[in-house]
Amino acid sequence: MKMTGKILAIIAFSISLAGCAEQAQTPVCQPLSVKSKFLTNADGDTVVLRGVSYGWSNWWSQYYNKESVCWLKDDWHCTVVRAAMGVEPRRGYLNEAEESVKLVEAIIEGAIKSGIYVIVDWHSHGIHTDEAKQFFGSMAKKYADCPNIIWEIFNEPVFQSWDAVRDYSIQVIDTIRTHSPNVILVGSPHWDQDIHLVAKKPITDRENIMYTMHFYAATHNDTLRNRCDSALMSGIPLFISESACCEANGSGVIDLDEWNTWTNWCETNKISWVTWSISSKEETCSMLLPSASKTGNWQPTDLRESGTLTRDKIRELNN
Repeated sequence: MKMTGKILAIIAFSISLAGCAEQAQTPVCQPLSVKSKFLTNADGDTVVLRGVSYGWSNWWSQYYNKESVCWLKDDWHCTVVRAAMGVEPRRGYLNEAEESVKLVEAIIEGAIKSGIYVIVDWHSHGIHTDEAKQFFGSMAKKYADCPNIIWEIFNEPVFQSWDAVRDYSIQVIDTIRTHSPNVILVGSPHWDQDIHLVAKKPITDRENIMYTMHFYAATHNDTLRNRCDSALMSGIPLFISESACCEANGSGVIDLDEWNTWTNWCETNKISWVTWSISSKEETCSMLLPSASKTGNWQPTDLRESGTLTRDKIRELNN
């Protein structure tokens, strides 16, 4: 019996060590919060996240897997990825909710495994309050204790007024807060361009929220930056949850000078940014060529020019 006890103790100790080793190999994200206009970690230090967004989940589902997330962390040095869950289009959440959630959860699990942050993006252009509350309520409950997640509750309002977006956002924020204290990203009107409207009437009685702005370097320039500067002066916390080096339609030319101006502006103002997109669509902002595998291990010959530029920039700044 004594020998059996020793053996059992050794086995139990070995299992414990194995578990600790596995835990030690998995980086752990600190909880994030919003202090003044900055994203901060548990020590109160300002955090700047840099990474990429997956393309619409309903069209580019093949890349929605843990392996591709791990590749983006290890090879591209991303500290954040964005799961852009399509809502309205065919195969989006409104008509294929279960499959849409599975795709998002694959990215979440990849981010947890890799020890990076993940933006759960309600990738919609319209207001669907009940459906959004159902989705975010369920996800926030399931991942209530997961510090990796940032909730993005409205990708790009297009025709809605700020009052309408604001009212919708408050309802969804309150749904999430039932379970999760994590940072929430709130969209602004007109493709996330009208941040000046937000500055005039921000959401003042909810914590840990930031407002999204999107830029496409070959279309947006000083006019939008000046608008953002004014919002920042008003104390509005900004997060760039989508951007690209090309034109706003996703195609056209690459404006490298403006791209560098924008990324330098982000660094100066300590603003996190995410670039669009991990997909193999025939367009400038799509970063992959059809030769790219579904699970990462992408070679230079698998990347479009925008993919190479994005990878190089993230590796440089996340060094």
